[in-house]
Amino acid sequence: MTQYHPLTPHEAIELAKTLPGPFTADTNLECREIGDGNLNLVFHITDQNSDKSIIIKQALPYAKVVGESWPLSLVRARIEREILQEEYRLCPGMVPEVYHYDDDLALTVMEDLSDHVIMRKGLIDGASYPLFAEHIGEFMARTLFFTSDLGMNQQQKKEQQGRFVNPDQCKITEDLIFDEPYRIAQNNNYDPAIEDEAEALRTDEELHLEIALLREKFLTHGQALLHGDLHTGSIFVTPESTKVIDPEFAFYGPMGFDVGAVLANLLLHYVSLSGRIQEPSAREQREAEILNMVREVWTEFDTRFRALWASDLVDPMAKTPGYQQLYVQQLFRDAVGFTGAKMVRRIVGLAHVADIDTIADASEREYAQRKALAVGKALIKNNRRINTIGEVLDLVSSALTVVKA
Repeated sequence: MTQYHPLTPHEAIELAKTLPGPFTADTNLECREIGDGNLNLVFHITDQNSDKSIIIKQALPYAKVVGESWPLSLVRARIEREILQEEYRLCPGMVPEVYHYDDDLALTVMEDLSDHVIMRKGLIDGASYPLFAEHIGEFMARTLFFTSDLGMNQQQKKEQQGRFVNPDQCKITEDLIFDEPYRIAQNNNYDPAIEDEAEALRTDEELHLEIALLREKFLTHGQALLHGDLHTGSIFVTPESTKVIDPEFAFYGPMGFDVGAVLANLLLHYVSLSGRIQEPSAREQREAEILNMVREVWTEFDTRFRALWASDLVDPMAKTPGYQQLYVQQLFRDAVGFTGAKMVRRIVGLAHVADIDTIADASEREYAQRKALAVGKALIKNNRRINTIGEVLDLVSSALTVVKA
């Protein structure tokens, strides 16, 4: 058994040399450490004699964003690796291929996606991704349907649930999304200019009730195997390709949580555009494009999910007339609520989004923050009675009319 220790770049190179494939005996390897966020070491290994490259990702036993005072289990590396393999089986080509792993060192060697860009950065830079909604709709439909009681043997699902119990990562989500934004908490992080908004979040009992219901669903509703952190910073894209990465928050939970994560991050980008594009017609065009993407993401998911229900359903009772409609309607309402909760936490919680935080003008940045909170709160408060994606977009529009620039 190998003793766990964080790798150095030199050790990452030496490890890469021992792997079968992709490098030759005369390889000349270079290692660059790249950040993936708050929880891991990531090494980009390239052969200077060819165009071949790999990624080595190693989990740290603590959260980098805080330090060793926030310990984390290394089991998440095994979970992430197995999730990537499962997602690759269900959606070939839509996640990086796993080449090698070492559970003792909590590391995974995988396909390098340097020919793609992180979607969040691409959106900020003004790029368009016309196939994204189709791709992510397919990814979510297949990964959620085929890991649920609808698409897999129920006893096998229960066995799989046991493999993907992920308490440390779930605790982070439970605290950062469903608790701390609604009270005074050490991890909260927001601009002093929106202290009035933070105070309003702490005193709004109608909002608290809906968050409590969403939290209960997150804690108890093991519907399907979620990615668990499916935002635009966990998706690599080109105009023709979509690759989902970083499923280390994966666990069995409510399907709407993954769907809501995607919608929330598109809407966070949408509310940032007033601080990014000054020319009115260009801004309106981009806003319309992003809102249409929101609509299409749900529509593509809904269409593909129902198609799988028609072709691959394994639960005979789920064929009962009317059951599918009630099931998908509840999934949609869950997604709406989780969308709002994800938006709120990204403004007042520990981890923000670059879409808003990198707006240079302070007043424009504050305006975007207030818009995000207005939309988020409206979605949370209305999630249990909303029925269509068109109603969601109407709610977004009406919420923004009360926010002053």
